[in-house]
Formats: sequence, C-alpha cells, structure tokens
Amino acid sequence: MKITTVGIDLAKVVFQIHGVDERDKVAVRKQLKRAEMSKYFANLEPCLIGMEACGSAHHWARKLEGYGHRVKLMAPQFVKPYVKTNKNDMADAEAICEAVRRPNMWFVAIKTVEQQAILSVHRARQGFVKARTAQGNQIRGLLSEFGIVIPPGIRSIMKQMPEILEYGENGLPGSMRNLIERLTENLQAMDRQAKELEAQIQLWHRENEASHTLAEIPGLGPITASAIVATIGDAREFKNGRQLAAWMGLIPKQNSSGGRQTLLGISKRGDTYLRTLMIHGARAVIRLAEQKAEPESWLRKLMARRNTNVAAVALANKNARIVWALLAHDRIFRPGYTPAAVVASM
Repeated sequence: MKITTVGIDLAKVVFQIHGVDERDKVAVRKQLKRAEMSKYFANLEPCLIGMEACGSAHHWARKLEGYGHRVKLMAPQFVKPYVKTNKNDMADAEAICEAVRRPNMWFVAIKTVEQQAILSVHRARQGFVKARTAQGNQIRGLLSEFGIVIPPGIRSIMKQMPEILEYGENGLPGSMRNLIERLTENLQAMDRQAKELEAQIQLWHRENEASHTLAEIPGLGPITASAIVATIGDAREFKNGRQLAAWMGLIPKQNSSGGRQTLLGISKRGDTYLRTLMIHGARAVIRLAEQKAEPESWLRKLMARRNTNVAAVALANKNARIVWALLAHDRIFRPGYTPAAVVASM
C-alpha cells in the first residue's frame, strides 16, 4: 500500500500524521515524537505532504523536501473548513491531508534559511522600536506629573534630559532623578540596539539585488524592500499584482450578496508589519507630493478627490502591484513607464 498524500499537524513534541493511498483510503494514522519525525519520513517513499503555515512549518518543509517529498504549506484559515468534527490533532491532520489535494487551494511559499534570518532581525528591530516608544512615553508621563513637559519624540527626550537632571530648581526629588536617569539609560540602550539591527538590515539590503531593485520605487526604502523580498519569496506564486495587494490586505473587504456589491474598508489581511511599512512609505510620498508633484499627476488628482488616508492606501496598493511586476518578471523600475496596451489605445 503506497502512501501518496500525508497531512501533518505540527506541534512542539508530538506530531499527528494522517496518510492516504492512491484510492483515498486511510493508510496511516499515528502520532510521532519529534525525534522520530526524520527517521520516519526519510524511510517513506516520496509523496505529497501538507502542513499548516505555523510555527516551525518552514523548517520542517525544508527538511522533508530534502528527503525527496513534495511539501505544501497552507494558511490555517483555509484548512479549517475541512475539519469535519470537533477540533483535535487527529481531525486537524485529516483536514490538512484533504485540503492539500484541492486543485484550487492557495499555498504559502517555503522560505529559505536566509529569508527567515533577516525576517527575525526585522522582528527584533520592531520589538526594540515599540519598547523604545513605550519607554519614552513613560518618561514624558512621569515628568509631566512634576510639571516638566517634554515635546513628543525620542530626540526631544535625549536633548532635554541632561538639563532636566542637572537643573536643581525643577523640584525633582533625588529618588525621582535616579529613576529618570535609569529609565533614560534604558531608552538609550534600546535606541542603540534598534540602530544596530537597522544597520544589519541595510547591509543585507545592499547585497540583495531584488531588494535593491524594489528600493527604487517611491515609498519603499531599504527596510520595506528587504522585508518584502524576505516575506514574499517567489512572487510568481501570485497570479498577478492584484493578488499580491490582496494578500497584503490593501484591497476593500467585501460583504456582497444577491448581485449587490458592498465594499468596506481595506481587508487588513496578510502580514500586518509589511502592510504598515507600505502605508507609512506611501504617506511619506504624499507629504512630498503636496509640494513638488505635478498638478496633473495621478497622485495629485487622487489627493484632490480623496482624503489623505484613502490616498495613502491607494498608493500602497499601486506600489504592491509594481512590486509584483518587478519581482515576477525580473524587471527594473522605470518611473515614467507606460504599459504597451495603454499606449496602443491612445
């Protein structure tokens, strides 16, 4: 009995597998401990393996592909409809085995070790930036209770803190001065960590050709470009640019029925970090366009009839489509590019 398809419910210690043969009959249904996984699949004839794109999925996908298997990763929300009974490991593995064989299923590209490594640097930097912002707000809030008001921003705190700590007439008791000094040192340490990780991302960006190409798009700097390249992987996994924009959550969410189209706000699906970078980059372009862009440009016309938030999302959506075109077709960015179909219709 040859096993053709296997569904694996991943875990930290105990893995549940569900396999079927060429006649869709259950061929194996068992639990494997982590130490047994490699030996079992190394001795199994090459087959199709499905897993949910969750923690450690990319690691196991690379490992099982090394044994000759064909591995497919799926988003958990696409697997859930195939769970027939109450949720448990056995039912989940069976649902994964069923979902991976669907011809219209959407799959997640398997990331390389290098992609996962640079994404880890991004996540660590993001954590330091959030902690730095929270620490700065805490310092400003504590000092405001003593009548000392500092303008928003990390630079304002760094600039005014020496004077605040040295000035003896501001009414701060000694214990409060010691506390603020301790918090400021922690703020400086987190700021230094964030800058060092950003320098590491910049170095990776300079050595990656695809990331360097995307950085030419207005609104995409080294941070955003490197995050896109590391997250997307192979852009050819998406059928067109609109699919990539939808995957980023930059298209309207629908609640349509009975032939009546109802469009809501953006869907906010996909990677929150990536979407945030795209929209922040679009906001920077809009601030510059208010002063320097031509009045007849696409962006200025959009800004004239829509508010800034809508224009920023629309520009981020457009940039996402440009990203797909550059990565999927190995092209370079040309600011004044006009598609041949548009030129022919003019």
